[in-house]
Amino acid sequence: MTDTSADLVILGGGSGGYAAAFRAAELGLSVTLIEKDKLGGTCLHRGCIPTKALLHAAEVADETRDAEAVGVKAAFEGIDIAGVNKYKDGIVARLYKGLQGLAKAHKVNLVEGSGTFVGGTTVEVDGTRYTGKNVILATGSYSRTLPGLELGGRIIASEQALSLDYVPKKVVVLGGGVIGVEFASVWASFGVDVTIVEALPRLVPNEDEFASKQLERAFRRRKIAFKTGVKFTGAKQDDNGVSVSLESGETIEADLLLVAVGRGPNSAGHGYEEAGVKIDRGFVLTDERLRTNLPNVYAVGDIVPGLQLAHRGFQQGIFVAEEIAGQNPRVIDESGIPRVTYSHPEVASVGLTESQAKDKYGSDVTTFTYDLGGNGKSQILKTSGGVKLVKAPDGPVVGVHMVGDRVGELIGEAQLIYSWEAFPEDVAPLIHAHPTQTEALGEAFLALAGKPLHVHS
Repeated sequence: MTDTSADLVILGGGSGGYAAAFRAAELGLSVTLIEKDKLGGTCLHRGCIPTKALLHAAEVADETRDAEAVGVKAAFEGIDIAGVNKYKDGIVARLYKGLQGLAKAHKVNLVEGSGTFVGGTTVEVDGTRYTGKNVILATGSYSRTLPGLELGGRIIASEQALSLDYVPKKVVVLGGGVIGVEFASVWASFGVDVTIVEALPRLVPNEDEFASKQLERAFRRRKIAFKTGVKFTGAKQDDNGVSVSLESGETIEADLLLVAVGRGPNSAGHGYEEAGVKIDRGFVLTDERLRTNLPNVYAVGDIVPGLQLAHRGFQQGIFVAEEIAGQNPRVIDESGIPRVTYSHPEVASVGLTESQAKDKYGSDVTTFTYDLGGNGKSQILKTSGGVKLVKAPDGPVVGVHMVGDRVGELIGEAQLIYSWEAFPEDVAPLIHAHPTQTEALGEAFLALAGKPLHVHS
């Protein structure tokens, strides 16, 4: 058995793992990064990037259909799924190649294989032991299913949905969260008959109620069916399709059932519990500095309780690398992590919902909602929606919630406003270029600062 040593050993090469590796290398540490599949993990190969490529193809399909409305002659002839997949896979391949080049440039020792944490600060891969002064656990997540609902055949998760070589006629999406809503949006644009089933009372239930209502209104206009507040009870499949049963007694027939009920922590089978890592419901428990209960062992990304977002894992990876290098970085504010659902329309938010703000600050929370109907660029883009601000009593804005096409691109400014604990009066004097959708943010802050302009009372 060979034993090799480094300053840092990282188990998992997804967003959190590779960010930690690159930052640690920049800070002069020797790094061994262990990945059983491909560098970049779920986000690059089976998640964020390919999904958003599909969503862009869907946007082009919708714009082609609606071209006449802006005086452009174009005919929508259908979806060439092989062409869509070639476009999607080409983007992933280019980014993967770039990532491999960065790993080489940072002189990261990339080890291919399935690693087991064997205790102390050692990870074993195929009989070779890699010992670091510190270890980061970054093994990511997997697509969950429900008890008694087995994936396979016509019952698929997001990974299989990304690699379909045909466009189905009818799909049931189980789960109205981010993943379910995004795939429903893609398929509807591709001409598929889609029904979303969500057990909770509204779509995107983790968002502010304003966002859910706006998205549901838009989905109704798009003829995307959804059943909220109803539980799934079972599914049967045969060669012809899948039959989905609901607690209401209703049965829905479809070609496919997409199971989009969230992602679970990929902590089993890596030796964590056996080595004494404290686990709760599969998640690796850490303190606010991402230290596990074992000395010099950290965890980042989807295996740590909280938002399962690639950019959260990425930032956590940077944080831990800097922590290990003795830089004492500032603790990450979980509420300050931006969230985007890339459906049509998009939903973007940062900070607290109105309900969360009232729980924290009491009922004197102030809100203001600006309708995109007053925003010139949004009218040019033919999108509707709005910007909602949530303000603490005699305090800063603690939540920004947006719905509309392309509002995900506005979340950067919203995050800065939240993170700087800005008051409406601080933001109101800032100049937003005209015509842009950022003006919608500016107008909302003007109104909350007591000087509304393009606002109907």
